[in-house]
Amino acid sequence: MGFFDFLTEDIAIDLGTANTLIIHNGKVVVDSPSIVARDRITGKIIAVGKEAAMMQGKTHENIKTIRPLKDGVIADFDASEKMISMFIKEIPALKKKLFTPALRMVICIPSGITEVEMRAVKDSAERVNGKEVYLIHEPMAAAIGIGVDIMQPKGNMIVDIGGGTTEIAVIALGGIVCDRSVKIAGDVFTNDIVYYMRTQHNLYVGERTAEKIKIQIGAATEDLEMPPEEMNVQGRDLLSGKPKEVRLGYREIAKALDKSILRVEDAVMETLSQTPPELAADIYNTGIYLAGGGSMLRGLDKRLSQKTDLPVYIAEDPLRAVVRGTGLTLKNIERYKSVLAK
Repeated sequence: MGFFDFLTEDIAIDLGTANTLIIHNGKVVVDSPSIVARDRITGKIIAVGKEAAMMQGKTHENIKTIRPLKDGVIADFDASEKMISMFIKEIPALKKKLFTPALRMVICIPSGITEVEMRAVKDSAERVNGKEVYLIHEPMAAAIGIGVDIMQPKGNMIVDIGGGTTEIAVIALGGIVCDRSVKIAGDVFTNDIVYYMRTQHNLYVGERTAEKIKIQIGAATEDLEMPPEEMNVQGRDLLSGKPKEVRLGYREIAKALDKSILRVEDAVMETLSQTPPELAADIYNTGIYLAGGGSMLRGLDKRLSQKTDLPVYIAEDPLRAVVRGTGLTLKNIERYKSVLAK
């Protein structure tokens, strides 16, 4: 291969339900929402990423916004492929090239993914010029990104709360010992808020507004040490049909999210109950690591800590922990060969 090495570019992709991140040359070069806007008449893709996200919930009948990934896996094959290829074209270093280089990619996938879904991710990558495509499980990538030495004979527990799935895994010796993948994550939290606003305030809010509420005043417990300020929320009154505004505090959101968080807690407890005793002893000493955007929910670490009686740590940049891990794997591909699913 030697001579053609300069024609090959290495990229690491975290193909998420909510956001897609790409690392090239050790830097995050793309960080965009996984949304595509398509013209219904011509079938052409008009916008991807941030541009398409601005259109969400504000389109007319000729434009449709699609989220090509659902629950961490590809739901719309055609849209996801176009989205990946448009993101790859946005990489600054590749724009300058005369012809498209062959790509060596590492892509991360949920741990509960089926063979068919894995095939779909691989085919998508190969169609956008991927010559060598490696897949890595999300909890594994998150652990590497957080800085855990996964090759040691020592147990570590990772909880990665993304947009579509929450991945919980116990990792030792470069492999996943026991894992659970539950479809309760950021998207479900957002829907909970929409439902709560409808039932408690008779206010109909869109997904983008619910997402904003979740980020600004979202909480997992009702007793926070540093409570966020209340916020004003605008939407449509379901009774009169007029636009109206409501003031919201974090306690209400904690109530709205309670049921879903309970299910995440149960999944964590279940994983702990399946952990072999020697590894359980390690986890007692090391605690639980949280990654993914969902782990930024205020008070979630405290709540999980009370439930499990273990220390809970949030990764320093939880949104990028997975893609950082994927990037590190790409750099040291020989070392992590055993971790990758090719």
